[in-house]
Amino acid sequence: MQAIQISKPGGIEVLELVSVPVPSPGPKDALIGVEAAGVNFIDIYHRNGLYANEFPFIPGVEGGGTVLEIGSAVHEVKVGDKVTYAMQLGSYAEQAVVPSKNLIPVPKGLTILSAVAATVQGLTAHYLSRSTSNLTSESSVLIHAAAGGVGRLLVQMARIIGCEVYATVSTENKAKIARSAGAQHVINYSVDNFLEKVKKLTDGRGVDVVFDSVGKSTFQDSLKCLKPRGLLCLFGQSSGPVSPLDPQLLNSSGSVFLTRPSLNHYAANRQELLARAKEIYTWIEKGLLSVQIDRTFPLVQVAKAHQILEQRKSIGKILLINQQFPSGD
Repeated sequence: MQAIQISKPGGIEVLELVSVPVPSPGPKDALIGVEAAGVNFIDIYHRNGLYANEFPFIPGVEGGGTVLEIGSAVHEVKVGDKVTYAMQLGSYAEQAVVPSKNLIPVPKGLTILSAVAATVQGLTAHYLSRSTSNLTSESSVLIHAAAGGVGRLLVQMARIIGCEVYATVSTENKAKIARSAGAQHVINYSVDNFLEKVKKLTDGRGVDVVFDSVGKSTFQDSLKCLKPRGLLCLFGQSSGPVSPLDPQLLNSSGSVFLTRPSLNHYAANRQELLARAKEIYTWIEKGLLSVQIDRTFPLVQVAKAHQILEQRKSIGKILLINQQFPSGD
């Protein structure tokens, strides 16, 4: 089968298309025919060595498709089922072995493309809004990169809950997208200082929660946007990792809280994983949540996909498509 392999850390040049044997599922695994694989920032961190892996490896932690074979101890799915999955390396390939406990059944009314687009980013937005921050209708939130994959979903989920949403974007086109997702206050940080704007819009109070996937370039001002005892959820670092900090900074910022969460800890078992996915799919089916696919690429064009994501030029989800399944059905 064809797969993308990384043999050493580096830039997009280390993404190599190779032929490898089809993997065999263990007793508790399933072999998936990968119809679509999600492209996420964590894939870039794996590629450049920020997150360590043993080389060589097949990147990609999110995919979806058809169950082709199951192990002897698998009871969660059967051959022929449509599924998605997350938190398992190896999705940049035509076929992948995935522990059956990580597989999420796809509802009949949802395409594989839409389901994959809602998996890692949808689950991330869900745990951030429903668990990490425990938002209520009284909450005010600032969401950075609000037109991106997670950001746009997070805006929508915060509005479903009833929050007052402040959103940052880098262009006027992205501002339109953030507004269409439901953000009441949109700040174009290429024009305005987001800290000054948030303080002005809130009459100096700040917000209850900041969701920051940008990291280095926004972190200090994100802290300053918080109300006393507010929460900064740092869940990404697209501009680079945040420098080490003195905990006294949290005190001087108003006895604020800082967390650096990850999906692994918020989908810690199958019950929690399926509960989150069920609510996401229900919102989609009811028309409360819209999933946007920015563009799709064949596996051979993975470098282009990484380049677009890394340069933050995407609006919505980027998918790699197995061309044997052109419709994504």
